[in-house]
Amino acid sequence: MLETVEQETGPSPQWAVIWLHGLGADGHDFAPLVPELVRPDWPSLRFVFPHAPVRAVTINNGVRMRAWYDIVGMDFPTRADSEGVDQSILQTGALIDREHARGIDPQRILLAGFSQGGAIALAAGLRRKTPLGGLIALSTYLPGAEAAGESMADGAATQPVFMAHGAADPVIPITYAERSGQLLRSFGFEVEWHRYPMAHQVCAEEISDLGDWMAQRFAHA
Repeated sequence: MLETVEQETGPSPQWAVIWLHGLGADGHDFAPLVPELVRPDWPSLRFVFPHAPVRAVTINNGVRMRAWYDIVGMDFPTRADSEGVDQSILQTGALIDREHARGIDPQRILLAGFSQGGAIALAAGLRRKTPLGGLIALSTYLPGAEAAGESMADGAATQPVFMAHGAADPVIPITYAERSGQLLRSFGFEVEWHRYPMAHQVCAEEISDLGDWMAQRFAHA
């Protein structure tokens, strides 16, 4: 089980949000956003921010850092180490199972991620045999997109998706994110897509839009 940072917005959480950080960061990275995101009328939430394993990253000269998978090159269709992606999907699944064991139904679990973490959120979502309440993918893309449909689980497309990206992102060009969103729609996913005048980061407008999307999930439940 991965080590995690956790925050609860009230007693007896009714929902869980598992949020995966980006390359080289850790579980503390997005924890400060919780007060900016959460709204007074929301149900009690448990935010779970796991620390990715430490591994060597090829494009960073083999330097060891927290990463959800190795990045073996600059070609987006093949850059993600598939073994690392598979391992991180399993580790993310274990966190989901733990929330279920704590009494939260998978339909009340949101899987979120930024950059590398968002790539794992999307890849894991496609393989979910028990659908989650939704997927949140910020400044990211779907790794192994060409073969992604082959491993897609029945019913996975019932999970709503929130995708957001910076128009000036120099790390993951927006064209790759747009293609991922289009591919997910072709698989049957309902994708809410947003673009913002920013680089590889998050912005206040994005957090507000994400809050609106999450509020819809809570209302529908």
